[in-house]
Amino acid sequence: MKYFVESYGCTMNFGEGRKLSEDMASLGYSEAFSAEDADIVILNTCTVVETTEKKMISRIADLKKAGKEVIVAGCMAKVQPQRIEIRLPDSIIIPPREYGGFPDLVAKKYGIAGPPLPVSRGTDAILPIAQGCLGNCSYCITKFARGKLMSYPEEKILKEFEGFVASGAKEILLTAQDTACYGFDIGTDLSDLLAKMLRTEGDYMIRIGMMNPNHLSRIADGLLDAMDDPRVYRFLHIPVQSGSDAVLKSMRRGYTAEEFLALARKLRDRYPDISIATDIITGYPGETDSDHEATKNLVRELKADTLNITRFSPRPGTDASAMEQVHGRIAKERSTELTELKNTVEYGVNSAMVGKTFDALATEHKEGTIVRTANYRPVVIKEILPLGTKVRVRVTGCRSTYLIGELDRHR
Repeated sequence: MKYFVESYGCTMNFGEGRKLSEDMASLGYSEAFSAEDADIVILNTCTVVETTEKKMISRIADLKKAGKEVIVAGCMAKVQPQRIEIRLPDSIIIPPREYGGFPDLVAKKYGIAGPPLPVSRGTDAILPIAQGCLGNCSYCITKFARGKLMSYPEEKILKEFEGFVASGAKEILLTAQDTACYGFDIGTDLSDLLAKMLRTEGDYMIRIGMMNPNHLSRIADGLLDAMDDPRVYRFLHIPVQSGSDAVLKSMRRGYTAEEFLALARKLRDRYPDISIATDIITGYPGETDSDHEATKNLVRELKADTLNITRFSPRPGTDASAMEQVHGRIAKERSTELTELKNTVEYGVNSAMVGKTFDALATEHKEGTIVRTANYRPVVIKEILPLGTKVRVRVTGCRSTYLIGELDRHR
């Protein structure tokens, strides 16, 4: 029997999906190239917004209709198992915190297919470092799925990291619900973990995953010290969610807009070229026109390299779902305004890089090759390069969301 892991959502989900794939291979199952070619499909679900939840339900129906054996993992398996059980009454449904028992459940239901099979690894690796978080955001359903912070043991993480480097990984993505609070529950922190990782010799790049501003503030100095090593991308994903203090308080985010901007200034004072990505939720319950304007002002001042905008989606069981909702038409209008502003700001940031040359790492094939600079900016070049190749590129143009470049033949 062949299997296929189909993951959705965050980087952590994709990292856990790879581990589930390794578990299947350890039981002798061979990996199919697609769900259509597989006998067993592990659907690694996301339920962060309503549209994604509906997509998961639709996908379950499609796979069932196609006659596939379906195993459901991920966040829906924890917070909405009843919706799955109705459609797949005899299937394995396994939430993230129970992944340790995944091989036994598969072996019991489907048997062991044969001796363990080798797993091929590419030039990138995803390394989850913790489950859960220390936040209590009023709108977040992921908290129900992932629970309180549970940092993985340092020794386990370092062993996995060393294994990735030894197997030839050139880009290693550290991920968690909030990477900034890694170790707060076990007497250590992320900057200390990074320092130990960087003792491993090798030609690799580390990308640090999403982190909340209030927890990043606690470790900012040590994290910035780690970025002195050229093997750490000078890139941070720090969701602000709103520019209004009233909305941030209602969201229970634990910081003010000015505290967020002060943090961004501190990062840029140390590394002027650091790339900052952030997220905005628009149309949050109770958001007024003045709150919306405050968010627009923050976007203009921050000048983020990457800005992700999401219209608020009430999730069942969260406090925000019981609040008075912003009319859908208004939320849509605000989303459109923010998107237009985002495109203008991002284009301005990218335009400043045109004409400059950078060292970069080939990370993805898409209309040529996407190479990433030391501050994780994506540059699209027309040549097809082997992934993991390091090159020198000159930026010749840009769009709002990416740069356009060519190989520097004069290095």
